Amino acid sequence: MKIHSTSGFADPTAGRAFIEQWNAKVIAASGLKVTGQVVASLLGNTQVWTIGAPSPTLPPMVIFPGFRTCALFWLLDSMIAPIAKERQVILIDTNGQPSLSEGNTPDIKGKGYGVWATHLLTKLGVHKAVVMGASFGALVCLKLGAEGASMVKQAFLLNPGCLAPFSLSPKNLYLNLLPIISPKPANVRKFLSKAVFHAPEHKISASAMELLVEYEVYVLKNWKDKAQKPYAMKDAELKQVNVKAHLLVGEMDPLFPHQKSMKRAKLLPKLDHVHVLPGTAHGIELSHAAMDLVVGVLEG
Repeated sequence: MKIHSTSGFADPTAGRAFIEQWNAKVIAASGLKVTGQVVASLLGNTQVWTIGAPSPTLPPMVIFPGFRTCALFWLLDSMIAPIAKERQVILIDTNGQPSLSEGNTPDIKGKGYGVWATHLLTKLGVHKAVVMGASFGALVCLKLGAEGASMVKQAFLLNPGCLAPFSLSPKNLYLNLLPIISPKPANVRKFLSKAVFHAPEHKISASAMELLVEYEVYVLKNWKDKAQKPYAMKDAELKQVNVKAHLLVGEMDPLFPHQKSMKRAKLLPKLDHVHVLPGTAHGIELSHAAMDLVVGVLEG
């Protein structure tokens, strides 16, 4: 596979040590039994995390995280626990994002992520899966749905960063640029509080927030990001995603306003459920309401 760009920590040894320690704290706090493995993928080594054993009747849930996050975000406050009760959950540290996976990425506007994800699931022995992704992770799900539709039973798209363009409103630009320009804990906390969460409806525990702040501050200071940013996929691309899809959007998401995402989601040939979560901001993967809704759809 042609590599478009390679990101990484300025000090790879120190960066890996930080991520390993952070991962260990998140796993310990979750109370879940999590196993890890490294898979040689088309983008280099890919870190994969697994909760539970394969079900004889239910396909696993495969999760792709958002941009500038890692897979274990979904363990904070045990968010993924309701889904892991009934089926195996496989969390992917997507290559090119700050994690234990190698920093190689394909051209985001090509087929690369779909080809990579198809190959990765094949190597994991997953022949049919329910897939779920938040923001950039939803883009990976759609690319997989276009390139490996036979492997996807259904897809959950959470605040997709690939249907509507990124909002250029002054407030949204300010909130997103503030921690990048000045990655202090106070600025990161402000971004998380105003854009990722929306109290009182959408919030996480104080301990989980501290772990998020710790991760984001370190990454913003030390991760050399060369990856392309998520983009609004073209109409023709969306029409090629021939898998059953469920759209979950936050009413208060300032990054990708939900009305625009809902409009463009109609281009998906097999769009099924569309849910707007009241009072929910961009960090929808860290919403108990969203996870409970996913469980409800799976059981319905």
